[in-house]
Amino acid sequence: MALAHLSLIGILLRFLLGGAAVVAASLIAKRAGGAVGGIFAAFPAVFLAALLTMRFDYGARELVAHSIDLSQGALIGMAINVACAAAAGYLCTSRGWKKGLTLSVGGWLLVSFTISYVLFSL
Repeated sequence: MALAHLSLIGILLRFLLGGAAVVAASLIAKRAGGAVGGIFAAFPAVFLAALLTMRFDYGARELVAHSIDLSQGALIGMAINVACAAAAGYLCTSRGWKKGLTLSVGGWLLVSFTISYVLFSL
């Protein structure tokens, strides 16, 4: 989806919903501990915000097709996120938090771009 097709209200709603989810997860983590906060941090805020705001960007005919595409990509992305979380947990304890986070996010980027290239370029 090209950025030119996104409405300003869609972009602002994505920003607000995603930011609100981050703030909520942070407050929950501070109040209930990191493990509980982590459960809420995994909330797919960006996906849901994108899905909800697609109505502003597409007409009825295009909306279903774009929603299906987004959902299929989100399933792949969520699987990659699970792997990234597992890698971060292992690498942060074995190599320190700075190196662990750097390696796990770097791995996430590499895997995400590779899968995107393989799936969508062929």
